[in-house]
Amino acid sequence: VQLQASGGGLVQAGGSLRLSCAASGSTSSITGMGWYRQAPGKQRESVAQISRTGWKNYVDSVKGRFTISRDNAKNTVYLQMNSLKPEDTAVYYCNAATYDGMSYWGKGTLVTVSS
Repeated sequence: VQLQASGGGLVQAGGSLRLSCAASGSTSSITGMGWYRQAPGKQRESVAQISRTGWKNYVDSVKGRFTISRDNAKNTVYLQMNSLKPEDTAVYYCNAATYDGMSYWGKGTLVTVSS
């Protein structure tokens, strides 16, 4: 499975960005997909997860502001980020988990939120 993320950039606080992550390869083996982020000097954290059937989970700090969605036909997962805050600044990584227990990562995309 290969993952290609896009959509990062520079935005002012209060603004919005939409991240996309397209999967290719053995996409039929993918179960859960999600987004993680890593801010400078901090550990990588899970931001949002979505199962193949649409179950979603969010870290508390983004609830009500971020929305994860998934288009199984396009093998793509999205992260709509609204009301962005400077503390959302991080490199965002797409992740896919497969039925056989493997975990795949895309290259990160940088999101910078200016105050």
